[in-house]
Formats: sequence, C-alpha cells, structure tokens
Amino acid sequence: MEHVEERFSFSENEQKILNYWAEIDAFQTSLKKSEGKPEYSFYDGPPFATGLPHYGHLLAGTIKDTVTRYWHQNGFHVTRRFGWDTHGLPIEFEIDKELGIKTRDDVLKLGIPKYNEACRGIVMKFSKEWEKTVTRLGRWIDFKNDYKTLDITFMESVWNVLYQVHEKGLLYRGFRVMPFSTGCSTPVSNFEANMDYRETIDPAVVITFPLKDEEDVSFVAWTTTPWTLPSNLALCVNPDLTYVKIQDKKTKAKYILCQERTVELFSDNTAFEVLATFKGSELEGKKYVPIFDYFKEEESNGAFRVLVDKYVTDSSGTGIVHQAPAFGEDDYRVCLKNGIISKGEGIPCPVDESGRFTAKVHDFVGRYVKECDNDICANLKGRKRLFKKGNIKHNYPFCWRSQTPLIYKAVPSWFVAVEKIRDELVENVKQTRWVPDHIREKKFHNWISEARDWTISRSRFWGTPIPIWLSEDKEEMVVIGSIEELEKRSGVTGIKDLHRESIDHITIPSQQGKGVLRRVEDVFDCWFESGSMPYAQIHYPFENVETFNKTFPADFIAEGIDQTRGWFYTLLVLSTILHKKPPFKNVVVNGLVLAEDGRKMSKKEKNYPDPNLVVEKYGADALRLYLIDSPVVRGENLRFAEAGVLQIINLVFRPWYHSFRFFANAATKFSKQFKPDQSLTLSSQNLMDKWILAATSQLIQSVRKEMEAYELSAVLPKLVTFIEQLTNWYLKLNRTRMKGANGPEDTKTCLSVMFEVFSTLSRTMAPFTPFLAEFFYQKLRPLIPENEREDSVHYCEFPHPRAEFLNPRIVEAVSNMQSVISLGRTARERRNKGVSFPLKKITSINTSPQFQADIEQLKDYIMDELNIKEIAYVSDSKSVINIAKPERSEETRLNSSHLVISYAVFCLKKKIAGNSLSYLTKRGKKS
Repeated sequence: MEHVEERFSFSENEQKILNYWAEIDAFQTSLKKSEGKPEYSFYDGPPFATGLPHYGHLLAGTIKDTVTRYWHQNGFHVTRRFGWDTHGLPIEFEIDKELGIKTRDDVLKLGIPKYNEACRGIVMKFSKEWEKTVTRLGRWIDFKNDYKTLDITFMESVWNVLYQVHEKGLLYRGFRVMPFSTGCSTPVSNFEANMDYRETIDPAVVITFPLKDEEDVSFVAWTTTPWTLPSNLALCVNPDLTYVKIQDKKTKAKYILCQERTVELFSDNTAFEVLATFKGSELEGKKYVPIFDYFKEEESNGAFRVLVDKYVTDSSGTGIVHQAPAFGEDDYRVCLKNGIISKGEGIPCPVDESGRFTAKVHDFVGRYVKECDNDICANLKGRKRLFKKGNIKHNYPFCWRSQTPLIYKAVPSWFVAVEKIRDELVENVKQTRWVPDHIREKKFHNWISEARDWTISRSRFWGTPIPIWLSEDKEEMVVIGSIEELEKRSGVTGIKDLHRESIDHITIPSQQGKGVLRRVEDVFDCWFESGSMPYAQIHYPFENVETFNKTFPADFIAEGIDQTRGWFYTLLVLSTILHKKPPFKNVVVNGLVLAEDGRKMSKKEKNYPDPNLVVEKYGADALRLYLIDSPVVRGENLRFAEAGVLQIINLVFRPWYHSFRFFANAATKFSKQFKPDQSLTLSSQNLMDKWILAATSQLIQSVRKEMEAYELSAVLPKLVTFIEQLTNWYLKLNRTRMKGANGPEDTKTCLSVMFEVFSTLSRTMAPFTPFLAEFFYQKLRPLIPENEREDSVHYCEFPHPRAEFLNPRIVEAVSNMQSVISLGRTARERRNKGVSFPLKKITSINTSPQFQADIEQLKDYIMDELNIKEIAYVSDSKSVINIAKPERSEETRLNSSHLVISYAVFCLKKKIAGNSLSYLTKRGKKS
C-alpha cells in the first residue's frame, strides 16, 4: 500500500482530484453507469448569470449536490441539468444602466430589436465563472446540456402552460392597483413586494378639506404620501365610528375628525371645544372643496364627496382617509363601488411608468413623485390647506431589483385566478415534506391560504411574449399554445424565434369580422417562466412525454427561504392548475447566509471573505461540511465565520486523515503486498474489532435514516462521534496489535478490520465530502478485489449496514469500558496522579452483574490505559472504607464532557491497598 505523507493540503489534493475526474469524465461516466435504473427526479432552480455566485448559491448547490449524490449511490439514475434564468428585469436593468435608458420611450426610440439584442448579449455574462466556481465546489451537474429560458423550446412550453391555464378558465385581464417599481417601470407581484421591506422616514401630513356648504368647517385627513394628493377624488370615513366637530379656541377654526383621533390635531384637550357629535354614516355624501383643480372635471362623476367604508380605523391618523383610486387598493375599491370611477382605463392616473408626474399635474410635470412631497406640502401651506407636517418612521416596501421605493399604481394586467384554487393549493402542500417542517406549516401555509390572484404580465421588452392576440375592441381573444398553432392561424411560416422583435408584427384574422387580432404588448413575468420549468426544460408536451410522466413530480428540490413566495409558490400554482398535484415531494429550505456580524453580506462593505479564497485556503469539502452542519440548513440564518470552516478541518478532517495515515503506514510496514482478508474480518473474536465494525454499521444506519428524511444537518455530529471513537479509542487501544504485538495473524486481522472501516467510511461520506472520500478510496483501491474495484468512489453503491456486524451488546460493553477508563482518568487528575504513575489496583463497585462482566471481558484495555495491575469488583460500597461523596460540581463537570454519572466517588486508598485506586459507580450512561 502507498505510503501516506504526514503533511497534507486538503485544497491542493482537491485540485488533483478535479484533474482526475476530468481525465475519466467522472460525472458523465457515472450517469452512463446508472442508465436504466429507476429515475430520481431533481429540479434545479435557474439563477441569473449576470452576477457572480455568492455563499447563498454555494449553500443551495451544496445541498443539491449532497442529496443527488446520495440517491445516485443508492441505485438511482439522477439527471442533473443546470438552468439559466435569462429573461426579465434583472437583465433589462443592467442594459438600462449600460445604455443610459431612463424611460420606456427611450427603448422605443432605440428600437426593440436593438434593445433585445443588447439584452441577449449579456445573459450569459458570467456563465464561465459560474461553471468554474460550481465545479470547484465539487458539484456534479451538466453545464453542456443545460437549459435556458430564452431557448425557443423553453418559450414554446411556457406558451402551452398559459394556454392550459386559459382553457381551465383561470386567465383574465383586469385593472388593479398593484405594487409598482418605478425603477423598473413595471408592476411587481405581491410576493415580490414583500421581499424587501426597509425602515424608512416619510412625511406625515394633515390636510384640510373645507366643506362646500360650510366653508368655515374643514374635514382633516392624514397621509404619508403627499404625492398622491393631486389625484384626490374623495374622502372616506367609517360609518360606525363617532366623529366630532371641534373648534380651535385660539384660531376659531372648525374641524371634523374622528372623536378618538383629536390627539392628531391637539395634544391638549382643553385647546378645543366640541361643537357636535355624530356617526360617520351621517357624513356620507358631504361635498368638499378640492385641494387641487387638476381633475375638477371629475366632480360631474360624483367626485369630491365623503364616502363610507369599514376599512377606515381609529388606530392612526384622523379617522378620515383621502382617496386617490389610482394609488391605493382600498381607494380603488371604494371609489369603484360608489361610482366615482368605472372599470376600464379611464382612471385618473397622472404618473407615468418612471414614477414622474405627467402634464396633467402641470405644476410638477416630469418630476419623480416622491421628490415632490415637500414642494406639494409647501404649495398647500401657501394656500392654508396644510394643518400640520411631520415625519414617520415605518417599514416600507422596496423593489428588490432596482432598490427603489415601490409605489402602488393602477395598471391593466393579465392575471391567474389563484384565489379560486386556494383550497387545492393547501391540500397539495399537505402531500409534501418540507425541511424544516415549520416552514410548510406556518410561513408557506399562511401565504397560500391568503394567496391573491397572480399578475403574470410585465409591460417590458426582454422576455417571453404573452401569446394573447386581441381585437381592437378587446372583445375577441385568442390564446396561442404552440408555434404550429400560430403559424396555422396567422399564415406566417418558418418561425424560428419567439421574442418580441420576431412576432410582434404577426396578426391573426378575426373570426368575428373584426379585422385582425394583434398580440398584446406584454411579456411574462419571469416567475411564470421559472414556475414552468418542470415542463419547459424538456419541451413538454411537444417532446419527452414519457420522460415527464416518469419524473413528475420531482423527488427533490432545494432553495432559500425567500423562495417560499417565489419559485416554490409559482411551481405549486401552475402544477395545481395543470396536474392537480404538487410539483415536488421533498423540499429543503435553507436560511440566509449573513456576514459574521449578523448584517447582510455586502460587496461594498467587504464584510465577508471571498468564497473562492475560502475554498482555495481550506478546500471545498470543509466549506461544504461547515454549511451542511449549520443552522442555515434548518431554515435559520447563518453568521458566516471563516473560523468555522477551519474548525471542520481540525475537528473532522485532520483526525480522519491521520488515523488513515496510521493505518496505511502500519499496513505497509506489515507487508508491502498487504491484502485485506475478508474472512479474517468476519471471524475476528477480538471485542474491539467487533465493536468498531458494529459502530461503522450503526453510522451507516444513522446516515441513511437522516438522509432519507432530508435532515442533512444531523449527519455531521454522528460523523464526529465516529471519528472520535475510531481515533481516540480503537486505534489507540489497538496500536500495539497493528505493530505485531500478538503475532502476524492478529495484526493482519486488525489491519483487515481497519480496511473494512475506512473503505466503508469513504463510500459513506462520498456525498458529503466528495474530494476527501475520493482521496481515501484511491489509496485503498489497490487493495480492493479487481471484480469489485471502481475507478471512482462515486461509482460505488452507498453502503448498507451489515447484519453480521451489528451488535448492540458489544457496543454497550465498550461503552461501559470507556466509562471506566474516562472515570479512572478523571480520578487520577483529581489526585494529581498521571497515567505514568503506576497503581496496583482499581476497584469497580457496581450493582449490575452485566456491567462488571463487560469490564472483566475488556479489562486488558482498561489496565493498559490506566496503568494498573489489577481490577477488583464489588457490588457493595460498604466493603470499601474511606470513601467520600464527590462535590456536586464533579457531576456537573462530568456532564459537560458528555458523560452522565448517577453516583460516583473516587479516593486513593493508601491505608488499605497501598497504591490502589478505588472507583464506585452506579450504572454509567453516555448522553
């Protein structure tokens, strides 16, 4: 067997392993070897290639690689294709910055073909860096046979998904006030709006609204969005709340507001006089003087009057809410209900897609709305309509892509009627396993049980065009489900691309005599594309129908906790609509990786170590195991600490490596042609041999149990315990055997047992530490019979616990022996008698005959370790004198080293037995 050097670089070894894998084309070879085996289905959520991978990507990649390697080793064929999200706002946002694009008109002036070509040019900007980083991490996934959302096959399948949604009556066009990103000039979905809340300071103002028939009396309304005041069309009160008319004793001004909210105007109740009290319902229909005249023509539609609705509360503000129906969901609903606005596109909305006032608001035209707050307040103050101006600190939603504040804005959009299938979503989720489970039971369940209709359209350019053709009056609609159907209906043939520049010109003849139908300008929200990936990645249903039927739903997916309102959600919605079942069976949800100080990792602040440098310094295996063992695999957050990666090396890898080195060099010294003998391993009567083989099978049992429950974080503690048992107990207690103390036959037996242990351990740890497992396997490979030998450990089957090795009785016996040795060492330490100081005798006092029998059976190891000549056994403590109970702190100290002692005392019995050590214990237990 090859000599194993003392000095070893884990990172340098990994580079050698990578080169070896490349030489043998290891990943593709493993796939070929597993062809024809049952399929284990895995979906990889597509990232954008416009940025470099960070720790969050490496974490998710590690989880995915560990799980898929495990199931591959368990006799499954596991297809692993990398996917790329190549459409949407992240791409457009980069191009807008690069080309100086500010508005939608800028894109139209440039031309959609040129704009989209620029987008296409950057979608794979960092793909090579991604491949390099992912490969260096040891992840096996197919980059050559990847899928991209811009592929025509992928886009056609997305069209088919929408076609099916439409066929099931769940697609509609609506007008709704939605979260709107002015930075990206598009509405965003409700789940995107919840992704980035920040503590923000906004103005908080109280505005007066004089009554038309009583101009010395004013309604007062409170708002934190002064920019919406130019669009005011009504006021709203709660019909059941009590309102008061009060008079300022100092200024004699009169105001109407909620009785419980007078504190918003006056901190001192003696500063005003109550003139009248009435229910909110009595104020309904009261007219007031508009604060601006931009929409004075709306008065003929019933605007500028008081409406009533129970959504108004007395918990803040004045109990009177100003209504700007284009910028608030409740405002829109209440004004629509009361006939101030009507369904359609005629809602007063003087704000464009960039968040700037249109010419309708001529005093502030062309200016970003939020930048106008102070000037609007100044205008109102000059006209004596501003009662009070202050500030409020509150959580406010931001666009997670452009990092700009969201506004709420009425826009026409295409929707999937999710609210109709809420109950089905809830039932389908019950059929899935989530790790950790509380994410499913609480966070995800709460989200889907209150799910809103999903807006799937974006008024943008670079994306999959929505395949809806409408007549000019919008009464005739055709939803296209395939390229073939489009060619047939339009008469245009030879369609090779589905992006806007390639199909926007195509028209479809009307079937109702309405001329031609034209495609709506919108493109899909990229979340719709990612939710369609189970079908689109294999061009289903146009191809691979049998493959899809075998692999849907996925056995496993994994992403971060932020995807509970993203990918996990969109996958579930579309799967429920199309197939009436969940899209996956098992999902591992990881938390967020934060900087060591608990803050978000920031390139600008450089508050975290470069992941590539960490890998080069410590190796990918150490990083993988550190991440898998952390709270982040249980859906919690991880404060990344480089010291934690180093600890994995010191706690796990170095003991593992040096124990292997001890074995390898002992085998070489025994015989350069050493070959392990399986018959000797099976027939060994040495109790420690039986014990380590039993412990190995127990480790396999535990790992299998945890992996089949997708509890990755539970594996490392068991491995650490096993490594400690192997190095600190088996090797230490058997080092003389390996050196030939009991003859060559016993030495060969011991070495054969060690071969079995290390060979099994390398195969067990292959999914978790693919590089180090490969290193050990390659060192052991010459000792493996040729008919069982593989070129890589990753071609080997994951080991099964061997019934002939499992032996709980032996494990318990050795545990009892370890208790005695550990307590004996502790007794020596307390009396300052090191192991080098020989003692004549140790007395074990225990009421369990089995315990005493175990100690007798293993006494040679105990006497050797404790440097004693004799062990005596008694069951009655009265037979030993001069024994004192230990302090309570002794029991606590023992507990801290993972040993629980019911009752133990120690003493040096100089008077009775000379240099003998007595030890009294009731049954010892390992925790």
